[in-house]
Amino acid sequence: MKMINDLPDNWIVKPLGEVCKTIKGKKPKDSGPASNERTVPYINIKAFESGQPQEFAAPGDYPSCERNDVLIVWDGARAGLTGHGVSGYIGSTLAKVYSDAADSRYLFYFLCSQYDYINSRTKGVGIPHVDPLIFKNIPFPVPSLEQQRCIVAEIEKQFSRLDEAVANLKRVKANLKRYKAAVLKAAVEGKLSEKWRKAHPDVEPASELLERILAERRAKWEELELAKMRAMGKESKDDKWKSKYKEPTEPDTTRLNQLPEGWLWVRLEQATERITKGSSPNWQGFDYVEKGIPFVRSQNVLWGKLDVSAVAHLPKGFNEKEAKSVLQVGDVLLNIVGASIGRSAIVSKEVQGGNVNQAVAVIRLISGGLRNAFLMYYLVSANAQDQINQEKVDVARANISLSDIADLVAPLPPEQEQKKIMDEIARRLTITEKLELEIERNMKRAERLRQAIFKQAFRGCLAIENEAGATQWS
Repeated sequence: MKMINDLPDNWIVKPLGEVCKTIKGKKPKDSGPASNERTVPYINIKAFESGQPQEFAAPGDYPSCERNDVLIVWDGARAGLTGHGVSGYIGSTLAKVYSDAADSRYLFYFLCSQYDYINSRTKGVGIPHVDPLIFKNIPFPVPSLEQQRCIVAEIEKQFSRLDEAVANLKRVKANLKRYKAAVLKAAVEGKLSEKWRKAHPDVEPASELLERILAERRAKWEELELAKMRAMGKESKDDKWKSKYKEPTEPDTTRLNQLPEGWLWVRLEQATERITKGSSPNWQGFDYVEKGIPFVRSQNVLWGKLDVSAVAHLPKGFNEKEAKSVLQVGDVLLNIVGASIGRSAIVSKEVQGGNVNQAVAVIRLISGGLRNAFLMYYLVSANAQDQINQEKVDVARANISLSDIADLVAPLPPEQEQKKIMDEIARRLTITEKLELEIERNMKRAERLRQAIFKQAFRGCLAIENEAGATQWS
């Protein structure tokens, strides 16, 4: 048993198992929606979290709990998480903890303070479980019941202030998220650059920019075709092979919003030289390695940001098999499978020459046309997300195809205006990012304060008052 030093003289310390009893939950034989037979709530993990049971059981001899009982998650990744009961039968992954020597709220807060200790010392392969020996031997400081209630009152008073501060931080964070969404919406609709457009009426229109993009797209295709022929030992005798080129079709704009003067709607196929995706290492017979080519997965592609802190690595041979999806700086990435569909980021130098898995699309734009940053911000805007969600197919796991991406319609502003829009977005989002970092720092600070309050409380270091208003210790 780990020791607790410097406690008040009138406190005692006992192993938790000597002071508390634990009753493990049990799954009823017949449980499901409420019915004439199933009348007793079954408190599974969902009901534990929400306080709203959705599953019920017929009356029987099963461990039960009441509303204010202390429950702890006994099995699973969150083993050690403590909460309050809901009247009903205790779920099979939960346990009730109670003590005749401790106020239930005092016990609740103490167990909350021990979550990291319990959760980091679980046992079991596959599914972790609370280790009973670890749990029973946690030193439990036991002051008098009056002192326990005073400690609880002080904890709740300090937590109330802390919760209010955290709630304010969350409100500011939510407001920043809404502000960012509004900035992107205004940017891709031309509202951010409205004054600039009026001051620059003679800017080259997007129609001329598109002509150059399409010409460059064809030139890229011809270059690639010539390289293929030469690799096969063939030489071009005439230009008939050029007729194989397929001009990308224009978008159907009948249902699209009107764009500012000088802008155009384009299908992504028109503005890109490549739209592809990667592959699973398992499919290609590769295992992850400590050092190798960077391998970007969907969890690395965030909302407008590439997280390179947890990029995996593969042998260089993977690029030989999946040459089509080798990354270049400036490529736009788009998640196309699972819950993270629609997240987009730009390839940075840290992952240049790397590759992606089958859940990430690589969009390579024609140079000098649609800017990669503009496209990325458009893809994560509400405007594009509506399109992406319409294309999404839910078969076992949500996904969108490469042809769906090619069909996505994006606004094409004049080249100079794109630069102005990027400057305006950067100016605004730089401020919000700084504020978001400050909020995250304060959220972490609040959690440290919460742990500090627990530490002081269960060492007898909180300044508390008894019922007569006199300070008992500090």
